[in-house]
Amino acid sequence: MPTFTAPDGTLLAYRTAGDGDPLLCLPGGPTDARYLGDLGGLSAHRRLILLDPRGTGGSAVPADTSSYRSDRQVEDVEALRVHLGLPLIDLLAHSGGTNTAMQYAARHPRRLRRLALIGPSTRAVGITISGATRREVARGRAHEPWFPAAFTALEALTSGAGTPADAEAVVPFRYGRWDAAAREHHALGRPANDTAVALFGAGDAFTPAATRAALAALPSPVLLLTGEFDLNSPPQPTAEVAALLPRAALTVQPAAGHYPWLDDPAAFTATTAAFLA
Repeated sequence: MPTFTAPDGTLLAYRTAGDGDPLLCLPGGPTDARYLGDLGGLSAHRRLILLDPRGTGGSAVPADTSSYRSDRQVEDVEALRVHLGLPLIDLLAHSGGTNTAMQYAARHPRRLRRLALIGPSTRAVGITISGATRREVARGRAHEPWFPAAFTALEALTSGAGTPADAEAVVPFRYGRWDAAAREHHALGRPANDTAVALFGAGDAFTPAATRAALAALPSPVLLLTGEFDLNSPPQPTAEVAALLPRAALTVQPAAGHYPWLDDPAAFTATTAAFLA
């Protein structure tokens, strides 16, 4: 895997897929970028540069664990831009990685050409997603055979009484189809570095007021794409994030969960490639 050195000396790795103009991609988790695959065939349109965040995949564990914070990882993205020799970047991020991407946009707006936020988290901009909102989205899956047990677990989790078994029981909600491909994908995307997960949002990792103020003046076009059934990033809170951005386009992909490129690759690729074109 190709590597580069972060500002603090940590050796970071990235994967590549496809040809064409580069598109820097940040996974969620925090976990390595393997679960992004080729983003449903988006690699046919762009050369994907898929960063393994520090402490995951091929990237080294940092000496200073406070650098696992989302705000500290912004400079890893900037170091990758410099390493690639790109005056401007197109940036795509998924799930928790969108927090780092939004903070990058706030801190380095003149280095950003386009930004695609897929299944975006709302933590960086301080938008709270209620348990009621998640349960309302989940009820759209009531016809699924796994729904009763999964919804009972979701009720426990959203009331604050959930267990690790409940967290596993709600996994089918993350996918538009809970089939063999979804099960395989879920196993691939499990975070392996508990410290990186625990410290990603620690301390002052997020400064919502400052981030919102900076994003209000962002000149770059931004795509916000979420799934109709995405409990992590429900359509309504995602629309609230879009409202903070002057040049935002919101797409809700029908019948998709938290991984829309897996649920309907053609629809995801058509929307995202058109935005990036």
